[in-house]
Amino acid sequence: MKKVKLGVLVSGRGSNLQAIIDNIESGSLSAELAVVISDQADAYSLERAKKHNISAVHVSAKDYTGKRDGYDALLVKELQKHNVELVVLAGFMRIITPTLLKAFPNRVMNIHPALLPAFPGLHVQKTALEHGAKFSGCTVHFVDEGMDTGPIIIQAVVPVLDNDTEDSLSARILKQEHKIYSRAIQLYAEGKLKVEGRRVLVTGGKTAGDEFLINP
Repeated sequence: MKKVKLGVLVSGRGSNLQAIIDNIESGSLSAELAVVISDQADAYSLERAKKHNISAVHVSAKDYTGKRDGYDALLVKELQKHNVELVVLAGFMRIITPTLLKAFPNRVMNIHPALLPAFPGLHVQKTALEHGAKFSGCTVHFVDEGMDTGPIIIQAVVPVLDNDTEDSLSARILKQEHKIYSRAIQLYAEGKLKVEGRRVLVTGGKTAGDEFLINP
C-alpha cells in the first residue's frame, strides 16, 4: 500500500501530531509526514517534528491580518512544494479559506473535541457540561467553508461523569482523539472514504447492528 503524504498544520503543543508520528513509526499508519507547518514560531509542534527529522516550517501570519486568502495561498505553496496529498489540521487556530480548500478538495481533515454537529467552536467541554450532556466525544471531519460543519468521517463517544470538570472531560476525550485521527487517515490511505453530500461512506463500514450506550 502506498503511503499518503501528509502536511500537518499546527499552532500549539501538538499532542495529536505526536500520536500521528508515533503511529507512523510503529507501522500502524500508512503515511509519510512530508511537512509540519505552524503559524506560531514558538509552537512546540515544530520541536516535535524536528526531533523526528520531519521538515518543520514557520509561516508567519503577521502581515496577513484581514487577508486570510493571502495567507492560505502561502500555505498552499508550501504544501505543494512538499508534494502533500492530505492536509491534516492538528490544533491549527485559524479558519481555513476557499483558497486552501480548492487546492485540496476533500483532502483537508480536522479533529474537533465534541460530537458534531453538537457544540462547534471553542470551549466545547465547558459547554457540554453546562448543557448537562450525558455523552461527549470527538469527531474527525473533512473541512468545508463553515466552522466545524464538514462531512463527518469518524467519531468516538465518551460518557460525561457526574464529577467531571472541563479539564477531566477534555483529558479523556483527548485519549480518543489520538486514536481516531490516525484511523481516519488510514481509511483515507486505503481509499475507503467516499463523500456523498454531507455523508462520508466507509468501505466495509457498518450496515447493520443495534448497539447502544446509556448513561447513567
